[in-house]
Amino acid sequence: MPPIPPAATTRLTTDFDAFLTEQLRTQSKNIQRYETGGQWVWIKRTGPLVPAWRYRILRVLRVLMNEPVLGPVVNHGGREAIATEVRRLRDLASRGIRVPAVLAAQDDGFVMSHLGLPGEQVHSLGNVIRAAVPKGAEAVMPLWRQGLAMIDQVHRSGTVLSQAFARNLVVCPDGELACVDFEDDPTAVLPLPVCQVRDALCYAHSTAIYLSHAGALEQARATWQQWIAQPGRSPEFHTVLNNTLGRMRWLRMLPANRSLGRDTERLRAMWDLMRPAP
Repeated sequence: MPPIPPAATTRLTTDFDAFLTEQLRTQSKNIQRYETGGQWVWIKRTGPLVPAWRYRILRVLRVLMNEPVLGPVVNHGGREAIATEVRRLRDLASRGIRVPAVLAAQDDGFVMSHLGLPGEQVHSLGNVIRAAVPKGAEAVMPLWRQGLAMIDQVHRSGTVLSQAFARNLVVCPDGELACVDFEDDPTAVLPLPVCQVRDALCYAHSTAIYLSHAGALEQARATWQQWIAQPGRSPEFHTVLNNTLGRMRWLRMLPANRSLGRDTERLRAMWDLMRPAP
């Protein structure tokens, strides 16, 4: 997610519909934090077209791996993005997935709850895993498994995430995970099994390098194989995944270090995590 602007302070209120109307008149940032009624809330409003960098990773992976599954589901911003995110947040909440609560919504923006305690920031799973790397595999693996379990919960509920990178999973104060950032909806343009494989690839790409640096790749590979083989996976999921791994085989030729850059190191670690069992 882009950097979050500093908090704004406003009068106490519990009428979030009126609160949203009032703040949308003056809010200039696309997303802004407020303190009201003794709690933090966020207002996300319509803005310009979604910047291209938001989809850079997916575009690069699609080209490098010749993998159409990773093509970005383009979000055009504006009211369409607001409506999509509100709909998806409410749908995921109805399925029992922890997400920010939608407190009020209009065409041009919506209010959502803060996932942390008042006055405290929350951190993405990606940042928490990265910070645990110096402590080794024993510290990294439980966090990484927790991300897999969250993705599995979403899939078992009958839907998918939008971009299942570890940066879009948030560690809440009680240690549980929540999901954020739903401005696009892959299931609107792709079959469900393809979207589920897309989630798996995004999570693997965003975490494999940390597993490698923590000396946890071999342990994680065993967990990964168990995760994809568990009952409930559709035959279509396995077909899409196997075809994808076939197109990824050339990644094994990349160096397992940073000699060709960090992006290359990420791709090699991703292959080492996901490569089929012999």
